[in-house]
Amino acid sequence: MTGSRRRIGVIGLGMASAPHAQSLIDLAGRVEVAGCFSPSAARRAAFAARHGLPVVDRLESLLEDPSLSAVLLLTPPDSHAALVARCAAAGKHVLLEKPLDATPEGARAVVSAMEKAGLTLGVVLQHRFRASVERLAALMRDGTLGRPLTAAVSVRWWRDNAYYAQPGRGMKARDGGGVLLTQAIHTLDAFVGLVGLPDRVAGFAATSALRKSDPAVGMDTEDMVAVALSYGNGMLATVNATTAVYPGYPERIEIAGTGGSAVLAGDRLEVQLVNGEHIVAGEDGATLGGGADPMAFSHQHHRAVLSDFLDALDEGRRPRVDGREALKVHRLIEAMLEASGSGGSVEVAAP
Repeated sequence: MTGSRRRIGVIGLGMASAPHAQSLIDLAGRVEVAGCFSPSAARRAAFAARHGLPVVDRLESLLEDPSLSAVLLLTPPDSHAALVARCAAAGKHVLLEKPLDATPEGARAVVSAMEKAGLTLGVVLQHRFRASVERLAALMRDGTLGRPLTAAVSVRWWRDNAYYAQPGRGMKARDGGGVLLTQAIHTLDAFVGLVGLPDRVAGFAATSALRKSDPAVGMDTEDMVAVALSYGNGMLATVNATTAVYPGYPERIEIAGTGGSAVLAGDRLEVQLVNGEHIVAGEDGATLGGGADPMAFSHQHHRAVLSDFLDALDEGRRPRVDGREALKVHRLIEAMLEASGSGGSVEVAAP
């Protein structure tokens, strides 16, 4: 800490770093950036020129700095477990860009390493910080919608083949998964935060002909998913997720209960209650990164995640989405892919 400002470092300066850099700049009164690292000198130079934040040419410059208390980790998923272990060994708290890791085993190792070290782990699953999601969560908690009966999650986005032609993009070895772990994880996490995990799932996942027909893509993960969910309270739900729908549409969460129905489209919430009351919250239903430009969204929710992480460190509490909470959506995704491979229904075990 420097005065009331917390010194942190940034590891990973790729595409995902832009909203985080802007968030750090916005919160300069609370956080001091000690340095930002990428193994690529060109990437360091481009990042510094764009954002005006300091860069370092050695990872150890951050991990060995005793005045640095936390790391913002933005590297590809396959690197997370190893880098989090190094951060934990160095005594650094971590705010980790989703997913936890590219593999289920790695995801659990990330959480375990931070817990064993007694350090704070926050995960960047920013949809829970949308005003519309927060409002719907409050309506679910106070019983306004009544008993949940049925729900549907729809993520019908577009990524062109040039996106998947980037080295490692959409490949199990680097990303760990396709549309579920890379894109739909945000909407699925918001859904899990609203209604919890199902008991069982059954469904299908596949790579579309759109990707298979392009030799430059080489994608080996799913870009189409259709899954059914069964809950112990009797609720049934569906998940439809894809990145093969041009030009991309707002993601949706629909929940119907005995007291009325709610529809989240992008960041806009509409609720129609059986008593005639109509509730509207949030912004319009524009696609938030669901089209050809995956970065076409405001950084305000990333800033909210960072602010909550800083609050958690200052107050000695868990972040709103910590490692244990993030493991829930990982377990759901794991079960969906397992069900697709088995051709039957799969029990969703506790994370």
